[in-house]
Amino acid sequence: MEQHRRRIDNILSPEFTEDLIDLPLDELRHRRELANDVETELSYYRRLLHGRMDLLNFELSRRRGDETRSLIEALPEILAAGETTGGNLGRVRGEFYPELPDERRRPIDDVLEDDFLTRIADLSDEDLAEIQTTLADTEAEVSKSRRRVQDVFDVLHAQITGRYRQDLEDELAQS
Repeated sequence: MEQHRRRIDNILSPEFTEDLIDLPLDELRHRRELANDVETELSYYRRLLHGRMDLLNFELSRRRGDETRSLIEALPEILAAGETTGGNLGRVRGEFYPELPDERRRPIDDVLEDDFLTRIADLSDEDLAEIQTTLADTEAEVSKSRRRVQDVFDVLHAQITGRYRQDLEDELAQS
């Protein structure tokens, strides 16, 4: 694997899951851990994007007259609505707020650094609709990447599990 490539590019390259049967178990575990870390990072980005989309949707609802509370009054409810506690089987959930890599700027960085929330009251409905589209498009891309990383994780996990199962069957056969 090339060191100058982003972690996600390495994970999603076909070489990452080729010839797994020839790899040592430690290397398989390392690759699975890397995939898990990147999946956790992408999941975190999705949570950040969903939070912004929820806040933006509330503001648009308030402007239509469907909501009488201010954004500040509704903030605890809006943020709590985005919390979920499910889990993906087989995946080890890392830190709740992962340590994000210090890499080149990515499109997600620009989207997440947009300060529209600090000036939401001053933005026109058209500006908010444009921001909403950008957030939704970015979330769709992050979700697509996350699903692809999850698929890689699953391939690696299956290879590791298969090896453990084979070792156990071999031990039982020898007993």
